[in-house]
Amino acid sequence: MTLRDGGNAELMTLLRVGAIFSPERLEATDILMAGGKIIALGNDLDIPKGWAIRVVEAHGLTAVPAFIDQHVHVTGGGGEGGCGTRCPEMSAREIAAMGIGTVVGVLGTDSISRSPADLLAKVRGLRTEGISAFMYTGAYRVPPPTLTGDIQRDLAWIPEVIGLGEIAISDHRSSQPRQDEIERIVSDTRVGAMLAGKRGICHFHLGDGKRGLEPLRRLLSETEIPADQVIPTHVNRHKTLLEEAADYALTFEASVDVTAFEDAGDGLSSFDAVSRLLERGVPPERITMSSDCNGSLPEFDANGAYLGMKVAKNTTLIADWQRLVHEGVLPLELALGLITTNVARVLGLHASKGRIAIGFAADVTLVDSELQPQQTFVAGKCIYDVTSTE
Repeated sequence: MTLRDGGNAELMTLLRVGAIFSPERLEATDILMAGGKIIALGNDLDIPKGWAIRVVEAHGLTAVPAFIDQHVHVTGGGGEGGCGTRCPEMSAREIAAMGIGTVVGVLGTDSISRSPADLLAKVRGLRTEGISAFMYTGAYRVPPPTLTGDIQRDLAWIPEVIGLGEIAISDHRSSQPRQDEIERIVSDTRVGAMLAGKRGICHFHLGDGKRGLEPLRRLLSETEIPADQVIPTHVNRHKTLLEEAADYALTFEASVDVTAFEDAGDGLSSFDAVSRLLERGVPPERITMSSDCNGSLPEFDANGAYLGMKVAKNTTLIADWQRLVHEGVLPLELALGLITTNVARVLGLHASKGRIAIGFAADVTLVDSELQPQQTFVAGKCIYDVTSTE
């Protein structure tokens, strides 16, 4: 990689790469970015003399849409074993180093020592550092904690809030919400999102309880709520739940989110889970992957007593995604959808994110031949460079 700087004024950036996947393969090898957007694609783009432009020569790398992680504990998760088991916050570098340009922050079990206000502050801090960051209002419990005292107001008045989550069901750590309570909060989220012009998804945490996806099945069967309003995550927690998730996706034409567990335990890795969902006939565009990064991976005994925990990392997400391509489970253009296009659609960000296209956000990750991220650009600015020591 070489860099040529055309002056001291605010720069446009021109990426010259070996290949571009949008996620489909493009004929172009040049990406021109300005004002936070992609403004031109082509080959050997001719830049008029005198234009202030930064040229990144990366002919040995492939450009793909910057990855989107829809489930990140940016303020840290945990706490199930007391105050000493709170997980740490995330840094912008940790996010961008994995090629991730956009994250959605979540609260988890602990919405007492952490709050939606803390989460909003962290999201805004990440934005200042160059990461494209959003958040869900709420947490595990129902009624969910909010910023304004009302789900609809949070969605309508807080730009960073794009949905509700993660609401825990079928889990001993959940507040055991009744079916009518689930229906009410999903309805409130839908209306608040409509007023704000957002998708307003409800992101549901699935535990290993025997009810599984039944609350969401009832929601979609007994109400007028559309399937794209709710996204179940951690569906690979155990094999029975994954089989139920496959049936759920096929029955309701719904999307399901697979978690990249570092240690799957009794469950399945995200690689195995995606492979199984595809075998069951779930279309790849109905599958997404997320990291649960900096959330806790607690261990409990048969009576629910806390035994210990690990802290989730986003390295597993990228490693399992790479493996899907390397082992031929999916071609690169379809595999990219699992962490770009599909996620953008689920979140309602598909008009500006998840693709390399003119007019879209200039969120681009450059990967090497092993699909390892080397540089991450968000809104046209380089947030991570593997060669940098900063």
